[in-house]
Amino acid sequence: MTTAITEAVPGAAPRPGAGPGRVLPGTAPDSDTLAAVHRYATLHGGVAPGAMDRVAAELRLSSGEVFAAVARLVELHMLRSGDEPGTVLLPVDARSAAVVALSPIERAILQQREHADRLRARIDAVAGTCGPVPGPLGVIDRVEGEAEIRGLLRLAAAECRTDALILRPGPEAPGVGELLDACCAGLEGDRTVRILAPHRDRADFASRTRAVRLVERGAELRTIRAVPQGAMVFDRSLVVLVGAGVDGLPSTARPVTEATMVGCLSEMFELLWESASAFTPDGAGYDGDIEDDFQRSIAQLMSQGLTDEAVARRLGMSVRTCRRHIAALMRSLGSVSRFQAGVQLAQRLSVGQSPGAGLGRVA
Repeated sequence: MTTAITEAVPGAAPRPGAGPGRVLPGTAPDSDTLAAVHRYATLHGGVAPGAMDRVAAELRLSSGEVFAAVARLVELHMLRSGDEPGTVLLPVDARSAAVVALSPIERAILQQREHADRLRARIDAVAGTCGPVPGPLGVIDRVEGEAEIRGLLRLAAAECRTDALILRPGPEAPGVGELLDACCAGLEGDRTVRILAPHRDRADFASRTRAVRLVERGAELRTIRAVPQGAMVFDRSLVVLVGAGVDGLPSTARPVTEATMVGCLSEMFELLWESASAFTPDGAGYDGDIEDDFQRSIAQLMSQGLTDEAVARRLGMSVRTCRRHIAALMRSLGSVSRFQAGVQLAQRLSVGQSPGAGLGRVA
């Protein structure tokens, strides 16, 4: 389709380095022109190859500029042909276009890195400094940067055959959740996807919207008090641990294929899954059991002498929400100070008594 479009441009000159038949106008379209044509296609449901002059007139551009912009948008996968040849060119959103355009590049990067690490492992084995050479993915001990992590996860998702287990942390691990979410799109189909997320995802609007979308795509999602580590388990044979960057450093990922470690992490997921609360798109935010879990968790942390800020950070909630729960606990206990409440909570927990016995729900 791109060739057909570019060949129709009057006076078009071959772009340096372009293949046979791939020609564009002498001046490449700028970002504003590309954005204008893509916005036009989005608003009008597409761009018909025979309607370039009309598009040019509406956008106050020359026909050559529109032809060049359309050709470039097709190259960038931001316009695609319809189901029938010669039909309207349909718009593609930027994120989907990036996935299509970058996936082969990211895959190639990961494959080259695997090859380099495999060679290094063989050299070390010959030198007698290590054991048998690990298999694919297992030889990579660390991946840095969002692009490489996203490529690693997509490659693992593409090779996944049966099921994926996902530990998705809350906002205390910025960026990790987004990296894991980007991988979920590659797991749709016959594969079983189970996700553990923090309770706060039920109440936060953006997090709940994302959770609903994941469930509607076929994933099963449950929530627990907190998810301390971002991770994905593929086919019970590969674990990818994903950590947020700190102090300006990039995010990191560590693939694990050692059978004992993978088995241990899989069992840990199953134990957490059994006690987690099921999430449904039409369910309430915090039901009674989840709120009781929050209160017990807050009570345990308060009894250890942690500050409001530390408690909120541990539980992945805002300080304001945390203080509402603490105030409700103090009212229930009849405490006049936070220190007194901490002592009373420690006494209750030591004898197995519920910290919020007799407490009404937090507004």
